[in-house]
Amino acid sequence: MTSQTPAAKDPWDLPDVSGFAVGVLGGTGDQGRGLAYRLAVAGLRVTIGSRAAERAAAAAEEIGHGVRGLDNATCARESDIVIVAVPWEGHAATLTSLRDELAGKLVVDCVNPLGFDKKGPHPLVPDEGSAAEQAAALLPESRVTAAFHHLSAVLLQDPAVEKIETDVMVLGEDRADCATVQALAGLIPGMRGIYSGRLRNAHQVEALTANLIAVNRRYKTHAGVRLTGL
Repeated sequence: MTSQTPAAKDPWDLPDVSGFAVGVLGGTGDQGRGLAYRLAVAGLRVTIGSRAAERAAAAAEEIGHGVRGLDNATCARESDIVIVAVPWEGHAATLTSLRDELAGKLVVDCVNPLGFDKKGPHPLVPDEGSAAEQAAALLPESRVTAAFHHLSAVLLQDPAVEKIETDVMVLGEDRADCATVQALAGLIPGMRGIYSGRLRNAHQVEALTANLIAVNRRYKTHAGVRLTGL
């Protein structure tokens, strides 16, 4: 009797994520609001978080589509998947304060550590190597991934834009968690979630945002990333 090698898993065979509740920390900012809007339109239960519950509630009412607004801790506690879209300056403090609420959760970090000077945007290098690796260090009981770094907040928030033709690079230590985030990205028309390696590779993905900002400023557009050959 001969043994057979198991067939390789189809990389496009992604899980059904329609039943997940998604929270967006920093959901009152442009990126967070845009992601919340797109995922809510896709049919997910979405909550946005803010340090002030009143501010989150006001932003949620503006977004509509059933989005709720709560304080960050309640948002994290009541969500299955939590997207971190806070400003880099508050990244460490926010995650440290929510360590208990985020324990056991799938965390998606989309924060880009960037600096700005008279020469334009430039990437910063955190001590841990990247924002995603900092998140993993601060949240040892969470399952941290990295994704959604290169999306235009303008396009995300514009209801007249029906499709956003771009790829979302997804990084993480667990392939199943990455597949879940890939599927989440794929709910937004025009997007594909692409597995792009482990968290140690997150720095260059985050840093590429500085190049995209330079492109967008020069060509007056909202460029994204599309990977060819897939």
